[in-house]
Amino acid sequence: MDIAQANEAFGIPGVLQICAGAGGFPLIAIDNAHARAEVCGYGGQVLSYRPVDEPHDLLFKSRQAWFQAGKAIKGGIPICWPWFGSAPPGSGRGDHGFVRTRHWRLLATEVMVDGATRLRLGIHDDEVSRALWPHAFSLELEIIVGRRLSLELISHNPGATPLHLTQGLHSYFRVGDVRRTQVLGLAGYDYIDKVPADSDAVHTQSGPINFDGPVNRIYLDTADELIIDDPVFGRSIVIARTGSRSAVVWNPWIEQSRAMADFGDDEYHEMLCVESTNTATDALELLPGATHRLGTVYSIRRDTLD
Repeated sequence: MDIAQANEAFGIPGVLQICAGAGGFPLIAIDNAHARAEVCGYGGQVLSYRPVDEPHDLLFKSRQAWFQAGKAIKGGIPICWPWFGSAPPGSGRGDHGFVRTRHWRLLATEVMVDGATRLRLGIHDDEVSRALWPHAFSLELEIIVGRRLSLELISHNPGATPLHLTQGLHSYFRVGDVRRTQVLGLAGYDYIDKVPADSDAVHTQSGPINFDGPVNRIYLDTADELIIDDPVFGRSIVIARTGSRSAVVWNPWIEQSRAMADFGDDEYHEMLCVESTNTATDALELLPGATHRLGTVYSIRRDTLD
């Protein structure tokens, strides 16, 4: 289906338009009474979301992000599936699964009663995916763009054997200065510290998470609601999760930023990842015929917690 056909089938006049975006990838642009958003058909990836009364985007996207086939887009909300994190050494598979570097199909769009816009994208197994991961699957992503941004990742096992999955919504948030930003809601929870990358040390979080160096942590058996307190932008980002008992907090800091060609050397202080995941002790076994829903609702509160 080309751009014109996609607009004829799924476009909503004055609200939702499909166009050619960076790298020639299909871009779904949404502009409704509540917010503006952009979703890339490559990776099924939300790239931008900004409520109409909000001066700053909710999401961060690197100015050096690649928009090339086979490359992940650094920013927005990448979908990590069917494995989260590094692939086994020598497996020939990329990190964070393969659906973030595949084209998704737009399945449906609609205007909701409150004026929000709902869209649904999907991807399923094919010859290419089975060469990397030899299983049948059906994966859908429902996105609601309204006063809040809502994502639900729906994994279904149509096959005859169980699927073993780890997954995540790898959300990159824009912050005024990560050095003055805190993450709340994880005090008292255990985490696996992945700095350095081969570490598996387990610690217990004391108080809010502050940032004065690289952070890469998997929090275990977590609460449903997490908060990013950003006094520079004068806002808090509320992250409400369902179907997820683990969360990842990541900031690359200085050295790792300089080592990434698709990320600016100084961009680490403009961003923070707080990710809704099923990983580590929260890995999934999806039985034949079963479905799992990983949902997250992102909202902005203009009163910070200082």
